[in-house]
Amino acid sequence: MGAKKTVKKPAKKSGPKRAPIDSSAEFEKLLRQAANGQRFVLRLYVTGSTVRSSHAVANVRSLCEEYLPGRYDLEVVDIYQQPSEAAKDQVIAAPTLIKELPTPVKRLIGDLSDRDKVIVGLNLAGGGDRPKSTETHWAKL
Repeated sequence: MGAKKTVKKPAKKSGPKRAPIDSSAEFEKLLRQAANGQRFVLRLYVTGSTVRSSHAVANVRSLCEEYLPGRYDLEVVDIYQQPSEAAKDQVIAAPTLIKELPTPVKRLIGDLSDRDKVIVGLNLAGGGDRPKSTETHWAKL
């Protein structure tokens, strides 16, 4: 009859006890913090240096600087110079803004002069009560 092997149990760690955590409240807090630090990846397709293209670039940059300072990447693509990029993203009208990140991917077609629609479409804040323009249209993917 062999000797019994004894297994040592690890010593319990002593330290301050934590208060119970409301996991759903903590999760929502982490989500808000993550959303506030999210980086936006945007691609704007334009047609040369037309007035409409210039307005679209200025409108997007203005909104990004106001709502996403230091938290966005904006690539401006001239479809005359890079038609393969437009074909790859299936762009059929310009100007077109594509929000790649954060998901979901969205497309905005027009000169982006309707700030409220752009703000709501990019999920930056509530849209406000200003009159709506017919120059901006979202396309669902």
